[in-house]
Amino acid sequence: MDNDTKLKITFCSGAGTVTGANFLIEGNGKKFLVDCGLIQGEKLADDINWEKFSYDASSIDILFITHGHIDHIGRIPKLIHEGFKGKIVSTIPTKEITEVMLADTAHLLSRDVDNNLAEIYTPENIKKALSLWETLEYGQKLNVDHGFQFSYKDAGHILGSGMLEIVYNHKKIVFTGDLGNSPSPLLRDTEAITDADYLFMESCYGDRNHEERDLRKKKLQEIINENYNRKGVLMIPTFSLERTQELLYEIDSLVENNLIPHMPIFLDSPLAIKLTAIYRKYEKYFNPTALKIINGGDDIFNFIGLKMTEETEESKAILSAPSPKIVMAGSGMSNGGRILHHEKNYLPSAINTLLLIGYQSVGTLGRSIESGVKKLHIMGEDVHVKAHIEIISGYSGHKDSDHLVEFVSDTAKTVKKVFLLMGEPKASMFLAQKLKDNLSVNAYVPVSGEQITLDC
Repeated sequence: MDNDTKLKITFCSGAGTVTGANFLIEGNGKKFLVDCGLIQGEKLADDINWEKFSYDASSIDILFITHGHIDHIGRIPKLIHEGFKGKIVSTIPTKEITEVMLADTAHLLSRDVDNNLAEIYTPENIKKALSLWETLEYGQKLNVDHGFQFSYKDAGHILGSGMLEIVYNHKKIVFTGDLGNSPSPLLRDTEAITDADYLFMESCYGDRNHEERDLRKKKLQEIINENYNRKGVLMIPTFSLERTQELLYEIDSLVENNLIPHMPIFLDSPLAIKLTAIYRKYEKYFNPTALKIINGGDDIFNFIGLKMTEETEESKAILSAPSPKIVMAGSGMSNGGRILHHEKNYLPSAINTLLLIGYQSVGTLGRSIESGVKKLHIMGEDVHVKAHIEIISGYSGHKDSDHLVEFVSDTAKTVKKVFLLMGEPKASMFLAQKLKDNLSVNAYVPVSGEQITLDC
């Protein structure tokens, strides 16, 4: 076979870990990237992020973005800094979300003097990135010289999330990005992939399942009511993008139907407030049920008791607000943001509750809390954990193990190989074996830096 018809895929980062998506595709004289995200652990950005990219940034023709989470977009300013001048392509909402997310990340990272990040995370680099951006609707085809065609299918993960489909030499290669935990309260279901030759798929929850969806809202209701009866503070470390909007929607339903008492409910995240405004703008991407409720006159992101505290002084005033109350604040893994102030103030009291609703990466404060650690170090102080710790895994934005297998089953007859990415090794290896056992599919777990060749 002619070498020119082959595609080389390099797992620059995002293999063997849940963060740092960055995959290089080379073939027929073209170079493409899929995502350019931050590698995250104990910090917003691990020091490994600031090493030079393993490829020449100026040689990349197009960067395709699957969605606007920071572990998929966070190193775009660094790519610009290292000389990238190609196109950036995503769905329409993803571009707008990225603009907000990168501005927030730049604000935080530019303080890092040790790595000179102020030179990388500049308004100019973000502005330049946005000037290189082109957008596609779901299903819209982008033809690129040398025989490549690209399009997005709805991944159902967050607003605007897309699975990247690549057609080359009559073969279909799919990079899923992150796959949504469908059915979502807000978003449409993940579209089916039925004809992939090669599938590059996330595996975050490859080794475990979420609780049933109808149970999660009931559990949320119970936790809120129990906390109210104790006259405590319910802290919810929340991810500003998607989890916050889902939570607002579900709490709106509980309030509207008088299933929880009225109380102060604070959304204490400037980023989440900005992103919620983008969700309002792009309601047309919501599922039919959510649209029906909106069209019936319900403002799903606003209800009795809700206070959005964008300013610092408003955030500080939450401490003196009477309990019982609910405080939703970033970050979702407690590795930064305003939630740290609330955890420091409220974790030491047994009348309070902390509710975890998303994946907690290894090395994060959230993972320590989830693991039952009773003494934490928060903002320079030792904090003893006496508050109730609750976990609702059903609010995860990712497909669980059984639903990942179900997703692959739709294309099991055509797929030659499934590459499992964006998962801890234990989760990815478990899922690989499950795909082999249940579907007789050839599944493989690459390691970071590995390069493979596809016969196309």
